[in-house]
Formats: sequence, C-alpha cells, structure tokens
Amino acid sequence: MRVVVQRVSHASVSIHQEVKSAIQRGLLVLLGIGHDDTQADIALLVKKISHLRIFDDDNGVINLSVRDIDGDVLVVSQFTLMASCKKGNRPSYIAAARPEMAIPLYEKFCQELSLALGKPVQTGCFGADMQVALLNDGPVTICIDTKEEA
Repeated sequence: MRVVVQRVSHASVSIHQEVKSAIQRGLLVLLGIGHDDTQADIALLVKKISHLRIFDDDNGVINLSVRDIDGDVLVVSQFTLMASCKKGNRPSYIAAARPEMAIPLYEKFCQELSLALGKPVQTGCFGADMQVALLNDGPVTICIDTKEEA
C-alpha cells in the first residue's frame, strides 16, 4: 500500500458537485492499494498514520499526532498512487489491485483507522470521479509505502 498523508486545515471530497465528506484540521490520506497488499499492510499503515507526529505542540515543535490533537481524517482511494512511470510517458497501473480485492481492503483500512483513532474517518467513494479540495497546512506532506517500510 502507498499513502500520501497531508496535514490539512480543512479538506473535502465532492462527487458530481455535491460534497460527500469534509473535515477540519487533521489529515487527508490518499490511499493506493496494490495487488499484493494484505491485512499486514493495513496494520502497519494504521499504526503509522495514527501515531505520526506531524502537528505542532504548544511550543511550535512538530511533536503531536492526529490522535493527540483530536483531529479529523479523510481517506480517499487513489489507484494512481500505484502507477509505474519506468517505461515511456504513459503510466502503467498493473500494480494496482483490482476492485474486487481493493474495495474490501479500502473498507477494512478505514474501519481499522477509525478504531485506532476512536472516531469515524470520513471517506470518498471508491472508484468514483472525485474532486478533492484541501488547504495543506505547512505544507506537510508525507509519503509512505508499506513495501519500503519493512
């Protein structure tokens, strides 16, 4: 699995010009699921994201997690994170999981992250044409690939 985690002041996802989900201060998580991803990848990411210390403490030091600040989280599926651009100029998405595998993993990831945070996470709609709006705070953007974390 690959994620792009952005610290945001606010973020939303819209489908057909209607806001499906919106958050205030917290994290926007763009999630790419590969064909070889498993529950172990979910567990690694949930632990890492819920404890990632990328928010300022009272002294202005980046030292707090989204849990510490009781922040919101919006998770958006994004198969294009699995793209390979090694050959030519047209990305290959062969590493991305097919929907029949990716949807249950996406739903499980959101469920597990919600449990770890002790509050619901907001979501996009898997496979939909979504418009994501955000105000990146910092900016702070972190990329994590579970295959590189081991």
